[in-house]
Order: sequence, then structure tokens, then C-alpha cells
Amino acid sequence: MSNTPDHKPKRVLRAVLIAASLAAAFGAIVLYFHLASEARPVRAATTASRPAIPVRVATVVRRDMPVYVTGLGSVQASFTIAIHSQVDGIMQEVMFTEGTKVRKGDVLARIDPRLYQAALDQAKAKRMQDAALLVSAVKDLQRSTELVARDVATRQLVDQQQARVDQLKAAIAADEAAIETAQTQLDYTAIRAPSDGRVGVRQVDPGNLVHASDARPIATLVLAQPAAVIFTLPMQHLYDVRDAIARGPVEVTALDQHNARTLSTGTLLLIDNIIDQATATIRLKAMFPNTDDNLWPGQFVNARVRVETRANALVMPTTAVQRGAQGLFAWVVSETNTALARPVKLGPASGDQTIVTQGLDPGDRVVTDGQYKLQLDAPVVIGTSTAESGE
Repeated sequence: MSNTPDHKPKRVLRAVLIAASLAAAFGAIVLYFHLASEARPVRAATTASRPAIPVRVATVVRRDMPVYVTGLGSVQASFTIAIHSQVDGIMQEVMFTEGTKVRKGDVLARIDPRLYQAALDQAKAKRMQDAALLVSAVKDLQRSTELVARDVATRQLVDQQQARVDQLKAAIAADEAAIETAQTQLDYTAIRAPSDGRVGVRQVDPGNLVHASDARPIATLVLAQPAAVIFTLPMQHLYDVRDAIARGPVEVTALDQHNARTLSTGTLLLIDNIIDQATATIRLKAMFPNTDDNLWPGQFVNARVRVETRANALVMPTTAVQRGAQGLFAWVVSETNTALARPVKLGPASGDQTIVTQGLDPGDRVVTDGQYKLQLDAPVVIGTSTAESGE
């Protein structure tokens, strides 16, 4: 029996160790839940103490919304006329002031008329000469006719005298044409304005020899009342514009290149009959009264075409539109002044306003400034708020 090991103390030791392990595990569990219960109020306090983010908001509203499309264009005058001399000669004087308006028929410059006056006088003298010869020939014809009647002269003599009379009548007709030509040439020595308009910079000074074939004009005359604007739009707007034309006159507004100043308001005249395949654009032409000369020929402008008016549309500022991984969205301020992200679907934009087709309701407050600091459920403080979208 002495050689048999005593297992009783070992069983007691094992039981003590197991009990100690269970007690340690239970203590660890109790300590974990105790620390967790203390950390929860700390995190809640940290969240509650997060500083509010200052933002600006605008209210989403319903209203009638005009829809525009805008294209870049240039101003063209109704008439652009290069003033040339129609006869050769020395320019004696220039009778216009550069940059001023002239009326149709005003004398702008004069060419030395002496050679043309002499040609006119010569043509008139030639007509007088032929007229005198015609009188004599008519009398000879009458005498020849009387002699033939008395059988004193032959019929051949009468025929010769008749031919002479007809020849002189034709010469007089040619003289009259020569007189008209010479008179026209003389009139051309006074260079007149062919239309109302504004005359530009003088390019030929008095004393210079000018020719009818000169490529360089004396000046350029433009009539800019009314004025036209030729502009382009992407071809996807073609049917929108055509539908607008079908409803009636289409309003077009000419703006400066920065869209900061309205220059004039006119009406769309036409759509070009072909699409430019190289640029996928269409050309359009609008006419403007331009009574105040705000549109200057050659000037670049933005032409804004009003294609329709959406009645009772839901509208918000374009600055509220954000783009994320899931698409377009807008930050909305809840009733508890926390930030919420709302996915949105948009319609056309006009200026600084955009039509909302889905995702928002009238009265929603959308963030227009300060979005870059926002997170979901972040507290916000509203700064300068816009009472209504678009104001």
C-alpha cells in the first residue's frame, strides 16, 4: 500500500485551481461591463459636445421657372458697306467726321470733277451737232419727196435722204446715252452714303489718287439699328428651340461675356438649315432693335434663349447641389438642426437656380454654403439664411 500514490491531495489542488480560474474570469467580465458602462456616457458627452458647423441655407419653394439655353455669338450690323470711289481721280476733300452717324445721301467725299464735267459738255455738244444735222436732213427729205412727186427726181434720192435722217436720229439717241453716262460719271465724283449708319475710320486722305478698282475702301459704313446676333447652341437643344418657335415669338437676351450686364433684348429670327457636324452645333440668328447702341458690330456676347417656362416647379439654388459616390445629393437641415444628405434628381438650371424633380419637398432647408465641413447628423448653426430659394 505504501507504493500506491495518494491521489486525494492532487484532486483537491485541481479543484482549487479551477475555482480560482472561474473567479478570475468572472471578475474580468464584471470589470469589462463596468468600464463599458462608464465609457458610454463619455462618448455620448463627446458627441453632444461636438461644435456646431456654421452654414447658410435656402428654402426650397415652388414657383414658375423660366428655362434658358445660352450660346456664344457675335454681333453683326444690318448693313456693312465698304465705301469706294466709282471713278478714278484725285480726292479733293473728305466731308465726314470719323465715328459719327450719317444719313442716306449725305456727301462723304469729293473727287476732282473737271475731267468728267468736260466729258459731259462734250457729249452735250455732240448731241447739239447731230440735232442740227437732223433738221437739215429732214428738210432735204421733204424736198426730195416733192421732186419725186413731180417726176423731177428718182426714188433712189428719196431713199438716200430717208436713210440719212434715220442715221442722224440714231446718232442723237447715242448722244443722249453718252450724256447720261457722262452725267453719271460726274455724279460719282460726289461719294454719297448709300444708307444710314455710322462711318468708321478714314483710310484715304484728301490729295490721294483713288481708283474704282482699289481694294482698300475710303471708310466702312455700318447700320447697327437693328443689329443681329449670330450664335451657336449644342444640337441637343434643336427641338427645344423649335418647339418654342412653334408656340410663338422666342425671346433672346444678349449678355456681356461675363453674364454680368444685360445689353439688349430681342427676338429669335431663324435657325440655320444645317447642323455643323464638326462641332455638333446649330447656328441661330436673333434680331435686336439696339436703339441705345449697346450692341457693337463684331462684339462677342452670350445669347440667352428662353425656351419655356415651367409652371409651379420645385426650385433650389444651384450651389446646394453636391456630387458624391452615389450621385447627386443636397445637404438638408433637419428640424433639430442636424445635417442630412438627400439624394436628388434635377431638371434644367437657369442662372443660379435649378429645378428639383425628386428628393426634396417644399419648405426643406438646403445648405448653400459650408457643405465641405458637414457629416451625417452633424449639428449645424444657421448663419445668413435665404428665406426663399432664388432671393
